[in-house]
Amino acid sequence: MLRYMFFFVILLYLLNVLLPVLHLGGIISCLSLAIVVFTIFQAKRFVQVLGGTFLLLGALLLWTSGASWHQYILSFGPMLDLLTMFTLIPILGIPIKLGNYSGGIQALIQKRVKTSGQLYMITSGISYFFSIFMNLATLPMTYYSIRPALDVIPVENKERFMSRAITRGFAMPLLWAPVTPIVGIVITMTGVSWVSILPYVIPLSIMGMGVDWYIGSRKANVMIHNKKGLSVHETAATIESTAQINRSSRVFQIFLAIIIFNVIISLVETKFPYPFLILVSLLVIPFSFSWSLLLKQGKEFGAHLVNHFETFSVSMKDQFFIYLSAGFFISTINVSHTNVWLDALVNKFISFSGVEIFLILLPLVPLALAFLGLHPAVSLALMTEGLNPEVIGISPHILTVAMLAGAVSAFLVGPYNATLGLMSNIVKESSYKVSNWNLSFASIYIGCVMVYLFILQLILS
Repeated sequence: MLRYMFFFVILLYLLNVLLPVLHLGGIISCLSLAIVVFTIFQAKRFVQVLGGTFLLLGALLLWTSGASWHQYILSFGPMLDLLTMFTLIPILGIPIKLGNYSGGIQALIQKRVKTSGQLYMITSGISYFFSIFMNLATLPMTYYSIRPALDVIPVENKERFMSRAITRGFAMPLLWAPVTPIVGIVITMTGVSWVSILPYVIPLSIMGMGVDWYIGSRKANVMIHNKKGLSVHETAATIESTAQINRSSRVFQIFLAIIIFNVIISLVETKFPYPFLILVSLLVIPFSFSWSLLLKQGKEFGAHLVNHFETFSVSMKDQFFIYLSAGFFISTINVSHTNVWLDALVNKFISFSGVEIFLILLPLVPLALAFLGLHPAVSLALMTEGLNPEVIGISPHILTVAMLAGAVSAFLVGPYNATLGLMSNIVKESSYKVSNWNLSFASIYIGCVMVYLFILQLILS
């Protein structure tokens, strides 16, 4: 039942965006409300409490503002663009699985790796590039492809080694990758184009990788004496057997696919007036299918696609409940005109502290909220309601950089987010320990971000 409701609400939402003359907003709101009612009893306890808080606060705002009864229903529906993206983005991982690209990674390791420092940089780098396409699927894909190599390298704590390299490499593209939900949220709210922020966020992303590589490899001088264990590790979750291929060349195929996809996104963004999140979501299936056809795996792609839509509802109950509840709260902020009050409050703080201090402190907000259990995407969506660039007098590009950098830090150390939760399951350690492994790097990174924002403000002001 839920599967059909999820699929139907996403389909109606896309139709409403592409064909606004259909006026499907009322039906979408009613269906979103029904989904919240159905999922509230099936979501995890923590998610129930968090989503319930959003619902109660939103209802309170509508009640105090004297809103009519139909506003309570019509306030449901925001953040469906994000849920659409969450539903469709994993499809990009299908051709990567079908192409057995993890075998190419093993071949690369056998050929290139001489020290554990080199292995760290390769692990982090591969996680970086996978993250541009695969989102959370990056974590198990990278781990199971590279973990066997550590069996022949005397690293003190192998799971900490893997966790640090993978999560840090995974987090850095979240500043700019078009398939990243937080990127779509922020540029939609601040009104900047994706292409226009790339000169600001890509240097910050590369800097983060450089700092990570320096920290991760500075004590790595141990040579590999035995490469016997570097055979392809067969793991059912990520690797499937294929015919004999030139595996090293397939790593290059991923890089080429990333370049092509980003070029397509940049071109489409300039040609069509639709929201960025929707454009990316609509391109996922045709791009993945085309890639699979080049791999001569068109039929297999169809089977994986059907399986994805048959099973995605099982894993997305919590996401639909929390994001639709947060979307309801965000909508009530606008309906009740609370956003005007928030803008005024931010203006007072800026007048008191100065723009530079405000920008320096801004990335700490999603980081702090992550420790309260809020996903960075939800934190950013809530923050943008009180951060209108035109009202507070800050460049929307600098505001975008500040919020995205804060979100990246939250992904690194937030013990309740899905990134560290999945990584903790993989390495069989608590999410708090995985968070602690990233704490020192996150502190250095957020310090660099503060300096970067200060310099940007001085240059652009």
